[in-house]
Amino acid sequence: MDLWIIWVVAGLALVIAELVTGTFYLLVIGFGAFAGAAVAWFEGGFVAQAIVSGLIAVAGAYVVHLWHMRQPRTKEGSNFLDRGQPVVLEGWANETARIARVKYRGTTWEARLARPEEHPSPGTTLYIEGQDGNTLVIAANPPAP
Repeated sequence: MDLWIIWVVAGLALVIAELVTGTFYLLVIGFGAFAGAAVAWFEGGFVAQAIVSGLIAVAGAYVVHLWHMRQPRTKEGSNFLDRGQPVVLEGWANETARIARVKYRGTTWEARLARPEEHPSPGTTLYIEGQDGNTLVIAANPPAP
């Protein structure tokens, strides 16, 4: 099998893997593999293929890194789709630590109250403000948009 085919297969695998991650790093590394395939196609030696592929990949990763750093940061939890959804307080797991059990999407979740001044009783409807790992962050009022 020709070496350029291996480079193309590696490039395609990286580009396909990028579709899962969405960070663009694997995309530019895949472009580096395609550049290595081009050098192999024109009968360049393996060292030349590796150098061109590596340079394209490193330069592309640096450009992607700079692009990520220049993107505006969004508010934490702004892409959290459950934000503002109602939950029902079932009971307290640890009332002094403000950890509760809430009913959401047909199952019981662990939740932490966002504001210490709130003292809801079981059966109260609360609203999701965010998430901390597997723990929902909840409050008595819906979050502002």
